[in-house]
Amino acid sequence: MYFGVLNEIGIIEQLSRTLLEARLPEGLIAPHFTVLNHLIRVRDGRTPLELARAFQVPKTSMSHTLAGLERHGLIEMRPNPDDKRSKQVWLTEQGRTVRESTIAALGGDLADIAEVLPPQDVATIMPVLTRLRIWLDTRRDG
Repeated sequence: MYFGVLNEIGIIEQLSRTLLEARLPEGLIAPHFTVLNHLIRVRDGRTPLELARAFQVPKTSMSHTLAGLERHGLIEMRPNPDDKRSKQVWLTEQGRTVRESTIAALGGDLADIAEVLPPQDVATIMPVLTRLRIWLDTRRDG
């Protein structure tokens, strides 16, 4: 039963990633968007190592993702004032705009989802999903 829950979440993640990538500007993929979204949610100014840890990916993978974002003008890398050996990742206005316009582009899709998943169902499942996410997050380094 519990594997079934995780399996459903995994399938939903895969399908929602495909939907998201169809709405992203040319040349961007879901990992790019998730970094933009993360930096807005938790605040920018994070180091590449902090981001790699947050996403549980190797630092080299995160560096590759950040290079793509920088190439598109969505982030800029600045020297870390606390540690001159590292850099910090800062969103550009264009990066913020891309995140917002992507969410807006998903508007019709989200409205379609509301047809099969009404707001009262979302209100019911969100606390359960949040509790599961928090629990999984506490166990990721263990």
